Amino acid sequence: MKTTREKAKEDSHKNLVNNLQELLEKNYDAEKGFKKALEDSDHENLKEFLKYQAVKRSRFATEIDKILRDLGEKPKEDGSALGTAHRAWIDVKTAFTGKDDEAILEECIRGDKASIEEYEGKMKTNDFPADISKVLDKQLMDIQQTLSTVKCLENLEENWK
Repeated sequence: MKTTREKAKEDSHKNLVNNLQELLEKNYDAEKGFKKALEDSDHENLKEFLKYQAVKRSRFATEIDKILRDLGEKPKEDGSALGTAHRAWIDVKTAFTGKDDEAILEECIRGDKASIEEYEGKMKTNDFPADISKVLDKQLMDIQQTLSTVKCLENLEENWK
């Protein structure tokens, strides 16, 4: 039988792992979302930006994957069902509205806002170890910068045509 302290430590570990697994899924979803947007865009500069963002989210997933392995856990290998459903919705939407760069940027904004909300929520409600917090803080700052850039691109998109 476990002591109260052992049970608390086990519960804390499970909570940490669950939160990291959810962030890992979010990054898998974001990577796939940026790749999908890349396929749908016709503008070469935007394609390069989207490709860079997909690579960045892959790197974020790799960082979280490593943290989970260091904790002795098996990381999830794929995104969420919700992310898959969202990409299917984007496919339906673009079939009816056309592959419009402005619509693509709007979806990127929506996705990044959701990522920021997820990161901020987890960081406010959990006491991550300092080394993990440092990684997650850096990722959050990168996502916030990406959101800012995408908003600027959306404003400039009209001049691309």
